[in-house]
Amino acid sequence: MATLNSFKDRRFMKMKFLTPILLLLIASNTALANNYNHFKKDPDKDKVILYVLKNILTKGHFVQKELNDDFSEHVYNDFINNLDPSKRYFTQEDLKEFSQYKYQIDDQLRNSRLDFYKLVYGRFLEKIKAAQLTYAALLQQPFNFKKKENINIDYKKVPFAKNENELVDNWRKQLKLQVVSLIQETEQRQNEELKKDPKIKRKSFAEMEVKAREKVKKNMNDLYIRIDELENSDWYSTFLNSVVSGFDPHTTYMSPRTKSRFDQDMSGKLEGIGARLQKEGIYTKIVELISGGPAWKQGELEPGDIILKVAQGEGEPLDIVGMRLDDAITFIKGKKGTEVRLTVKKKMDGSTKVIPIVRDIVELEETFVKSSIVEKNGKIYGVINLPKFYIDFDDAKQRNAAGDMKLEIERLKKENVEGLIVDLRDNGGGSLKTVIEIGGLFINEGPIVQVKYRGEPAIIKNDTDSNTHWNGPLVVMVNEMSASASEIFAAAMQDYGRGVIMGGKQTYGKGTVQNVLPLNYYVSKYPDDLGALKMTIQKFYRINGGSTQIEGVYSDIAMPDRYSYMEFGERDLDGALPWDSVKKASYNKINSYTNFNEVVTNSKERINADQKFISINEYAKWLKKGQDDNIYSLNYNSYRKDVEQRLEESKRFKDIFKYESNLTFTSPSYELPYFKTDTVLKQKRDRWHKGLQKDIYLNEALNVLSELKMDKKLELVKK
Repeated sequence: MATLNSFKDRRFMKMKFLTPILLLLIASNTALANNYNHFKKDPDKDKVILYVLKNILTKGHFVQKELNDDFSEHVYNDFINNLDPSKRYFTQEDLKEFSQYKYQIDDQLRNSRLDFYKLVYGRFLEKIKAAQLTYAALLQQPFNFKKKENINIDYKKVPFAKNENELVDNWRKQLKLQVVSLIQETEQRQNEELKKDPKIKRKSFAEMEVKAREKVKKNMNDLYIRIDELENSDWYSTFLNSVVSGFDPHTTYMSPRTKSRFDQDMSGKLEGIGARLQKEGIYTKIVELISGGPAWKQGELEPGDIILKVAQGEGEPLDIVGMRLDDAITFIKGKKGTEVRLTVKKKMDGSTKVIPIVRDIVELEETFVKSSIVEKNGKIYGVINLPKFYIDFDDAKQRNAAGDMKLEIERLKKENVEGLIVDLRDNGGGSLKTVIEIGGLFINEGPIVQVKYRGEPAIIKNDTDSNTHWNGPLVVMVNEMSASASEIFAAAMQDYGRGVIMGGKQTYGKGTVQNVLPLNYYVSKYPDDLGALKMTIQKFYRINGGSTQIEGVYSDIAMPDRYSYMEFGERDLDGALPWDSVKKASYNKINSYTNFNEVVTNSKERINADQKFISINEYAKWLKKGQDDNIYSLNYNSYRKDVEQRLEESKRFKDIFKYESNLTFTSPSYELPYFKTDTVLKQKRDRWHKGLQKDIYLNEALNVLSELKMDKKLELVKK
């Protein structure tokens, strides 16, 4: 087994595919463990992490990468740009000093030295302190809004400031742009209000300008509160990711905190109170209660409430005012069955109240499969939305995408649906195991995907379940953000001729598999949590032999959308692995439909003739033009005219996505009893169904689904 994004170390060690590369990884574990005595003498955690990462990457990554001057230059540029993407901190004078290490970082990595990191990070901390004084001083007085000057916000193309004086001027321009933008927005709102009520007192430019500067200053203060909360480990993670990204853009270092969030995201659940929190100044605020969670059931906590203190059961309350959000969350979360007592300032009346909540497992409902039914031309169809290929590797008994998908199909069959849409739009992937099992729900048995390790022949991954759980008409919806596991499923359905793929021109193009390796496995005696490495260990290939890397999956029916002309996807990532191919797998193509080509042609003709889709295509071109225009005037009158011109241009697109079908979407009958006790779930489903009714893409997918005619013989032709 393997996953596209996640794998636990114990499962990793139990797998049968111990290729020479992975055997080297295991062997390196012994070598690393033997070096633990060295780390006991030099217990610098940063060096330990770097040493372990270097050994794992060079022995186990899909790409055999040489640590040379080119690699050193990548780390140099990437780290500096990640620390200072808007060119706010470093000058060319700083870079001149940093450049002594530009081609030495590879040598330092080999010797677990951190001279480059320490120099740049130390300077960065100095610059952060200076920046706080700089923006505060610049925002003390009005800018010259009559001066004719521009700013280029494509910072990748903007050089670093020559010296400190030019750096301050860069700050001035960036702050001025924020102020100019806020003044224009305020003036526009005011003009709209005056049209409705001419008696409203008009604010002067000076009044609007003062308010705009105050707002920008508050935003900057809030930003630097969050920056000041960050620790060395946070910035060091940035450096480590500059190192590991030299292998490919999907290889990343995860700190212990990041790893915890990753596991939660993959499983779709957490243990805690079931509330979404955000930082507001020095306070931790409740943003949303998760439907069905402990806080929602307890009933006293509300969105907008401020958490002041946290106590574990009857223990002493801990003041969390001013605490960084991640740290506050660690005290609020906890194991199922334990009690947390929150001292809360209520939003409604400002009173202070202690609210006890017993923690529990909280399922993040938006992660999971959901379905709807709709009637069209006298026939009932099912729509299944799959946001992620989720799985819980710690507990096989917990729900996963494959099991939920199978159950949802069976439920829809009881509703007598005659066709099925699987919506994978915006699905970024997940577990390889689950996508293989889900692919198997739509075929008898056979290969779903091929995976390949470095220097090894491709391995065919088969669906071994001989049952076909859905053998009716199938449409798979994708877009440019459908990635990884989504692309495997879409490619398999396309290669088998099992379903019609509809959506953007092509999917994201991520054709690599990552494995999550806890670093402490390799230095098991080290006392602190070292985090984990998410490393690319495989590429995957379609059963027809082609890779989805870079190319993605091309839709059978492409529909224009806002991303049609944008730079988007794997092909636009620096260092992305190239497209290639392997030998085609042996599989039987299913001649599912007697009129496949006719249906595809009909749909394309409808789309090309539909004024909505024509307008969406024009809108996409207009968005691309705007994306390429990165020069903004800082003269207020010129800025306002530019905005007004763009707003005028946008008017022809204001109703671009306004669409109403005459269709009614409802929940399957099994879900209806839940709505009596869970009104929040009902509200979410109602919103979703209204969205489906207004979804022009889904409407065309239903048109296609309604036209597909199954071949009753379902003849199997040897590919």
